[in-house]
Amino acid sequence: MANWSIPTVDLSPFFKEDDKDGKKKAMETISQACSEYGFFQIENHGVPLELMKQALKLSKEFFDFSYEEKRKYSPESGAPLPAGYSKQPEHSPDKNEYVLVFPPGSGFNVYPPNPPGFREVLEGFFSYLTKTGSLIESIINECLGLPHNFLKAFNHDRSWDFLVALRYFPATKSENNGLTDHEDGNCLTFVFQDEAAGLQVRKNGEWIPVAPTENSIVVNVGDIIQVLSNNKFKSATHRVVRPEGKSRYSYAFFYNLQGDKWVEPLPKFTKEIGELPKYRGFLFKEYQELRMRNKSHPPSRPEDVIHITHYAINN
Repeated sequence: MANWSIPTVDLSPFFKEDDKDGKKKAMETISQACSEYGFFQIENHGVPLELMKQALKLSKEFFDFSYEEKRKYSPESGAPLPAGYSKQPEHSPDKNEYVLVFPPGSGFNVYPPNPPGFREVLEGFFSYLTKTGSLIESIINECLGLPHNFLKAFNHDRSWDFLVALRYFPATKSENNGLTDHEDGNCLTFVFQDEAAGLQVRKNGEWIPVAPTENSIVVNVGDIIQVLSNNKFKSATHRVVRPEGKSRYSYAFFYNLQGDKWVEPLPKFTKEIGELPKYRGFLFKEYQELRMRNKSHPPSRPEDVIHITHYAINN
């Protein structure tokens, strides 16, 4: 692996009125990171450190319960994704279990009532991460040179966002993958991981470890931003390598689109500058259904796994 690390961005200038230099510096770093490999970390992001610690603590307590107890909170029908507790099927190449929740009040969440306070912490964490997502989206908007609040207007429906508490099982001698290499199919993803680490991002053909830092949150660009920007900003390829001898715990917040949203390269990055679109248009939910099929019925050949290249145009 290369001796390299992803950049860390201080977001405190965006909580002040007059720190123009700080905002400019942060935007330059984010713009470079998004155009080169799609990963960066943020600090002073507004999410309370104690809430982050409590969220990890309670998720560890929950995953320590027996399987019989955890399966009481398995998904119910009606949600666009399996909300509640799930464990990856035995045939899956990824080795983890998770609790997935949607926005509070969405109507199809399955919140475990134990350990005490878990639901309240998950809801609070969700609320803060939604605000962080909105802030990063606005920064990305400016970095791309889009009209003010363009992405906010395009992506105003938060009902498809979701938060996942994850436990990756300890590595074995024969297997260490917790999550195989992939790109995220959404707009933006926010990851908070414990000291076990394991998250890696690919840059220039090499896997770079993302070292956990207290109070920092990892951000990566997803496929939707890559398509809208016609490849100006990159959707990061990443994976999770499980540590030996201990579990890895983390949270991932997916800042999404509403399912019926139409996605295609924006004119600003195509006809307005004389560039051909690199992707054909599609419905967001159509793409998500294809990606879910990857998980529920993994193809026997890696080349048959659906990526955003499924919509690529060979100009």
